[in-house]
This record gives sequence, structure tokens and C-alpha cells, in this order.
Amino acid sequence: MERFSFNEGKTYEVYPEIENRPVYYRNRYGTQLAADIFFPEHFDPSKNYPAVIVSHPHGGVKEQSGGLYAQELAKAGFIGFAIDLSSNGGSGGSARHISTPEGHVEDIQAAVDYLGTRPFVLRDGIGLVGVCASGSFAVAAASTDMRIKAVAAVTMYNIGENYRTMFGLRDAEARKEMLRHAGEQRWAEYEGADTEFMMEFPRVVTEEIYYSLDPVSREFFDYYLNNRRGRHQYSVGKIALNSLAALFNFDPYINMDLLGGRPILVVCGTEAHSRVYSEECYAKAYEPKEMYWVEGAGHCDLYDDKTKIPFTKLADFFGANLRK
Repeated sequence: MERFSFNEGKTYEVYPEIENRPVYYRNRYGTQLAADIFFPEHFDPSKNYPAVIVSHPHGGVKEQSGGLYAQELAKAGFIGFAIDLSSNGGSGGSARHISTPEGHVEDIQAAVDYLGTRPFVLRDGIGLVGVCASGSFAVAAASTDMRIKAVAAVTMYNIGENYRTMFGLRDAEARKEMLRHAGEQRWAEYEGADTEFMMEFPRVVTEEIYYSLDPVSREFFDYYLNNRRGRHQYSVGKIALNSLAALFNFDPYINMDLLGGRPILVVCGTEAHSRVYSEECYAKAYEPKEMYWVEGAGHCDLYDDKTKIPFTKLADFFGANLRK
């Protein structure tokens, strides 16, 4: 299956009229983070532009959906800012392929630090898009950062709830057993054992492997392992087992009331296997809020399918709430 080979650069079509460049900034832990910044056509550095941060799915990188969204938003007149979460992609962090939800919230808030200190960014016009798991990171980040004026959660996963219960399939005893194993593995790794990962995409995908997958796994394989879509050398599906306790502890809604008064847009496909998380987000959100359904779209369709991703809706949402 020759389509399962790696991309080395951006996985989406690059618009020559949209200037983009790599930038680096630090979070409050001192970790250097990587981002791609996209400028609108006819960018004038003497002017102030609203800016939108885009945070990628769990285990993804900015060269995938994050950059695609940021570039399209730049096309619509915003500064687009696609970030790599810490310990992933081009960002720093000596441990690799780990998930630190509270740290990823900080990564987003540090992006606000960076953008708000650029002379060409409208400081009171910074918005945020979180795709998949970053939808939950985005909600948490916006709830406790008043500088974020509007947030969109796209094809969202509540990543804490998903790891805790896996759509309700894990009870307390199953979670305890997972944590026991994770604890034993932490001892082993402290004494020099290799890192154990909860998942990892195979480098070679046979038809036997592919057709043995359940429908949800196959959907992710169709994106992350397809070089015509999202396969990238830095996005290999690894999440270290030592991330499990941090994921179990993560609740994006604990400060949701503080987001009240700032607008939130929840975007989801009608056929997404994850739609329960978007429905949960909308139900827990305070006004002003909006639920936008993409008819016929599945979960991963909103990673890269430009015929289904509602870029016009996102541009209108941020245009109405950041350009004031």
C-alpha cells in the first residue's frame, strides 16, 4: 500500500501568496516552542491585525491540520499561528511524545504572550482554534486566560474523559488496573527501562493490518498514515504510558464559567464518532455560544478536507469577535 509513506514537509497545499515563517517562543516553564506564523496577503507591518492561534490534535504536528487552518485564516485576513505542543514536533521538551494536558494549556497561553507582544498584532483581538484533543486544551486555556477573546473547538475530543472511560467502556476497576501498570512501568523506566507507549503507528502498514482495524482506528489510520493526507515523520502516534495519570486528571470544564461572556463556537461533523464530546462542550458552555454542524462529515474529515471544513464560518466568527 504505497500511500503509507512519510511526508517531510507540510501536508497541505501551500499558498504562495501567503507568507509563512517559523518562529520560536518559550512557555513559563522555559521550554522552547515552535510555531509557523502566516501573514495575510499584502501584509503591512505598520498595521495591527487580529490573530488566531491553532493547536493541533493529540500527537499531531503543526505541519498537518494546525498549519492548514492557520493558512486559511491568514487568507481571510488574520495572522494565523500554528503551534507545536511541547514535547511534540519541533517544540522542545527533553521527554518526547508525552502528553501533559496542563502543560499544553500553558503552551497555548504562552502563544498569547508571544502574539500580544508583536507590534503588528491587535492585542485585544486574539482568538483560538483547538482541533480534536486541542479542543479541550483550548477550552481550558481560554477559560483562564482573559486575553483570548473568542475560541472555536473543532471536531473535539474531551481527551481527559476519553482516556478515563473510552466512551464509557472503562469502569473504575479497569482504570485502576491501567494505573497500576503505569505505576509499575514508571519504576521500571526510572531504573533504565525503555519508555513504554500506549500506542504507536506502525511504520509499515500491510493490508492485513489495515483491514483488521475497527472503524474508528481505520479512520485515524486513513489520515495519519496516508501520505496524500496527514502522514508526517514527526507524527507517529506515540503517547508515553507515563502520561496516563495526567490525562486521567484533566478536566477542561473546571473553569468553564469563567469563559462566560466570551464567544465559543463548537464545530462538529454529523457523522463524527466523537460528536458526544462536542455536544457535551456546547451543553456546558455559557453564552454566547454556537453549535455548528457539518452535514455528512466524520471526525477526521475536519482535519484536512477543505470541502467540508467550514473556513468561511470560522472567518466570520472570528471577524465578528476579534475585529472590534
